[in-house]
Amino acid sequence: MTSKFGFTKLNISEFEQWLSKLKVAKTIVYIQEHHTWNPSYISFKNDNHFELQLAMKNYHVNNNGWMDIGQHFTTFPDGSILTGRSLEQTPACIFGFNSNAICIENLGNFDLGKDTMTTEHKETIVRITAALCKKFSIPVNSDKIVYHHWFNLSTGERNNGAKNNKTCPGTGFFGGNKVSDCENNFLPLVANVLKTAVLPPNIPVLKYVYVTSDTLNIRTEANPKSNIVKDRESAILGAILRVYEIKNGWYKISSSASNWVNGSYTKDVTRYTVNANTLNVRSGPGIDYPKVASIYKNQEVFVIDEKNSWFKISSDNKWVKKEFLTIVT
Repeated sequence: MTSKFGFTKLNISEFEQWLSKLKVAKTIVYIQEHHTWNPSYISFKNDNHFELQLAMKNYHVNNNGWMDIGQHFTTFPDGSILTGRSLEQTPACIFGFNSNAICIENLGNFDLGKDTMTTEHKETIVRITAALCKKFSIPVNSDKIVYHHWFNLSTGERNNGAKNNKTCPGTGFFGGNKVSDCENNFLPLVANVLKTAVLPPNIPVLKYVYVTSDTLNIRTEANPKSNIVKDRESAILGAILRVYEIKNGWYKISSSASNWVNGSYTKDVTRYTVNANTLNVRSGPGIDYPKVASIYKNQEVFVIDEKNSWFKISSDNKWVKKEFLTIVT
């Protein structure tokens, strides 16, 4: 395990151990699979992981105007993994589908006839996906593990590659980039890794809350004089936190450690799934407001406000009709 330019490089075994100990405040629901397209395998020289990652960050920040590198992790042909954007931050990887997601960029161009994925790379991609599913209790299915190809580039609507889509993660990515390719070729490999994994205990979540302050300190006890925990980052504005215990207005947000936040800086939210095939997202609570996006059946959202039978599902004024959501019990 080595670090440079603010990134850490790990092999897959190191990553699995590192992830098992990592504390993440925000709720993770989805995993995104991508390929970088450029840089591709020809750019990889076996010892330039950090330089390639830094170049991607500089492009994302200077050309795209993003706050950081877009992805949380990058995998490399030799099976290495580099960390990227903080897991407390929303990725910048699939327009309209970044909330509560982790973005994995797999270095290479995996369109048919281009890069041939190495054995080491294949193993890492499967195992990193399995490790994240284990860590965040994400089901191994094509609603939760998604390919960029399935989303319209302009609207963010999931159309499974029907119109205005990238090929990402590649037409040759584990046999193809279609939903059926994922379900037949990739997901069984991930599920097979998890067959022998020791899964974390299923401790019930009392409720979910939304962070309303720019940053929210996480403390070792349920009082403002206790120490700030040192092994995790503060929660940030808009993060959805899981609450496992409530004490004197404080919320325990870890199932395995004494990590507490002041509930005064949060707002209760409710978890829902979309029950319509496609649901329009508007900029305000009514059909007269412009359509800004679409979401699809079985997609999960967190409702942070309600007005006139409309639900607000994001801090940046995204609203949907209440009747097309079903509460998650």
